[in-house]
Amino acid sequence: MRRRPLRIGIALGGGGARGLAHIHVLEALDDLGLKPVRVTGSSIGAVIGAGYASGMPARDIRAYMLDCFTSPRIVIGRLWQTRPVSLQEFLADGGFRIGQLNARRVIMAFMPPDVPLTFEELAIPLGVMATDFYARAECELDSGELRSAIAASAAIPAIFRPVRRDGRLLVDGGIYNPLPFDRLKDVADVTIAVDVNGGPEGDKGRVPTPVQAMIGASQLTMQSIIDAKLIVSPPSLLFRPPVSAYGVLDFLRSREILTATEGLREEAKRAISRHLEHRLKGGGEALARLSAAAAASA
Repeated sequence: MRRRPLRIGIALGGGGARGLAHIHVLEALDDLGLKPVRVTGSSIGAVIGAGYASGMPARDIRAYMLDCFTSPRIVIGRLWQTRPVSLQEFLADGGFRIGQLNARRVIMAFMPPDVPLTFEELAIPLGVMATDFYARAECELDSGELRSAIAASAAIPAIFRPVRRDGRLLVDGGIYNPLPFDRLKDVADVTIAVDVNGGPEGDKGRVPTPVQAMIGASQLTMQSIIDAKLIVSPPSLLFRPPVSAYGVLDFLRSREILTATEGLREEAKRAISRHLEHRLKGGGEALARLSAAAAASA
């Protein structure tokens, strides 16, 4: 009787610029010749997950992200594209609101052009986590228009405006489910989770600014949610790259973040290989293919 291949699912958590470290684990999967049956993501995890689910190799995601955040001039230019071009659009966006960006416009400005418009066009099924503000519940979006779903997942309160979709008012998916590995339980045999939430870090003698305090408090809340979920039903593999030294909005330090977490790629390859070899023990041909792929990528 031929053994069914193990189904791999990967969950990418929220963390803003820290989420660039997700790319290393995706590169490890590419190195091993493995493709997940489903990707789930919150916030930046949904952004990078959408690129991967569209069929982009992880190395192309890396190159694209570095290109987007090469300099302040390039970032400002992309953000300038998000402005309303008419009074009608300005009013449709909710008019003037201090400090709040239109999340969907920002996502459209920074999303790779090869990412399709709908979930149904993706090469790998994708689940995007958002929070239904008035229903006080998490919701997983996996059909219909893609960019509004990603915008909702990344809509950090006070920075981005909530997103209206399907009659609901949606905000940051990390509020209820910052690392959605539990959403893979029924579709994957092996679940891989990448936690880039980190936490507030700095000089204990320095009082944080109001924005730093708000973001830091949010990180602490999300970490408590993740830790509680890990106790109840942990994923098969959990990776936590050292990202706490970087701020949620430190996208201009993208190259530095990727360099500082570069070791995650090899760490993930070794851990995934060991785990699958253990699960496939006695699997003959399947194990041989896995070992050959790992050896070829070394």
